[in-house]
Amino acid sequence: MNDFDFLTGSWTVTNRRLGKPLTGSDDWTVFPGTSTCRPLFGGGGNLDEIAFPTLGFRGCTLRLFDVEREEWSLYWANSRTGVLQPPVTGRFDGGRGDFYGDDLHEGAPIKVHYAWTGIETATPRWEQEFSADGGRTWEANWVMEFARA
Repeated sequence: MNDFDFLTGSWTVTNRRLGKPLTGSDDWTVFPGTSTCRPLFGGGGNLDEIAFPTLGFRGCTLRLFDVEREEWSLYWANSRTGVLQPPVTGRFDGGRGDFYGDDLHEGAPIKVHYAWTGIETATPRWEQEFSADGGRTWEANWVMEFARA
């Protein structure tokens, strides 16, 4: 529990996102964000909202700790669709958090991976990867670098 306490508070976020994932593209876009995260259940969960002012939308992540399984479930939604996406699940080990799940990209089934690193520093980092081959190979497509606001 309490693994995500590092994220509580307000942040500025530098985003890098791949324009066309799973196409072999190397066309990255950089854009700003601001995020605020608040704890739930005494550290057994949290909720953050992130604004992307230059893109005109917002997102939120709900994170919940399953006490019995000792793992986190992370749920993403954004203001463009208003749909809660399927969760990624996982845990932290040695200061790194890895979370995996199944999703769709442009109608095709994929695996998705979120990685949290640098959680013990003033500049944590989140990265998203997709796999179209069942997890044999991964392609990074979104990186967020956080700094205290």
